[in-house]
Amino acid sequence: MTTFVRASLDRPAYTLPGYYFSATDIFIREQDRIFARTWVCVGRSEDVATAGAYCLIEVAGESLILLRDQTGQLHAHYNVCRHRGARLCTELQGQLSETIVCPYHAWTYRLDGTLATARYMQDAPGFRCEDWPLLSAAVAEWDGFVFVSLAEQPVAFERAFAPLIGKFQAWDPGRLRCGAQIVYEVAANWKLIIANYSECYHCPLIHPELVAVSPWQSGRNDLTSGPFLGGYMDLKHESMTLDGHTRRSPLPGLNAEDRRRVYYYAIFPNLLLSLHPDYVMAHRLIPRRPDATTIVCSWYFAPEVMALPDFDPSDAVEFWDHTNRQDWRVCELSQQGVSSRAYRPGPYAQSEGLLWQFDQEYLRVMGEE
Repeated sequence: MTTFVRASLDRPAYTLPGYYFSATDIFIREQDRIFARTWVCVGRSEDVATAGAYCLIEVAGESLILLRDQTGQLHAHYNVCRHRGARLCTELQGQLSETIVCPYHAWTYRLDGTLATARYMQDAPGFRCEDWPLLSAAVAEWDGFVFVSLAEQPVAFERAFAPLIGKFQAWDPGRLRCGAQIVYEVAANWKLIIANYSECYHCPLIHPELVAVSPWQSGRNDLTSGPFLGGYMDLKHESMTLDGHTRRSPLPGLNAEDRRRVYYYAIFPNLLLSLHPDYVMAHRLIPRRPDATTIVCSWYFAPEVMALPDFDPSDAVEFWDHTNRQDWRVCELSQQGVSSRAYRPGPYAQSEGLLWQFDQEYLRVMGEE
């Protein structure tokens, strides 16, 4: 949603060719080079808050079991039995006791992934339970969000996310809790959705309700290159709702300046983080096909506000659900257009500078600088 970043110092900047949004081979390479190697957002810490609570997550086409063991340690185990590969868990979420039992031959794993028992395997030559733990991915928690990396030797999360560590402390996102969630199925490439989020060039045409409460040319960016991009837009009133007003109090850590702004950040590759005076909103993208993306949109509020008897998130949800659907519609129109043989890369406007910067990071990670 932010604007006014110079795209290039000495030449015009152009969009990516259409095949980056429609070709199956590009999508497969993205899954390998981006989603299987970088830190990917998979949910929130509150999704698995207690020992044994689990949910299934999907990263680069892989099914993983996200859970906490009895010590509170978070794990992301591949949903694959080490015996003959059967899926261990089939329900999207649930509560485990102290073990994970394979439904095929009852190999039994502790929550930390170690193999506890394997039926009748004592007669197999050289077999030892300690040699056959579940395979696991690297996992990290940051500001209440959970990230997973499938890389064999991932860059340390603290190093990869160094520009963001502590940046949003005033909102204290890790303390907030989900008050509403909507899952969208959008017939558009994941990169088109990030591009749409990262500019407000389209806002006066597509979002009359948004520009009524937040001037579309007010955007200023503070992260302008690399994997994290974004900044703020001004807010005319106290909240992003249809009339600009709400009964919710501002989040307690915000200063007067931040209470009159909304911050928007695209966090490569799949998290769009929007920080409001009274709530935080996140879009988590799950690419399905070159032309299909699942988007999990969640609204997070202070727990003391959610505990009030008159708590009602509908003013924020209705505003953004309406705005989201406007965005998804134009993203789908873009998908149809860039998939045409007639499409040629077009020039970026100065107010689309973050899109060009996203393209540069994308090409770098894809190995196509």
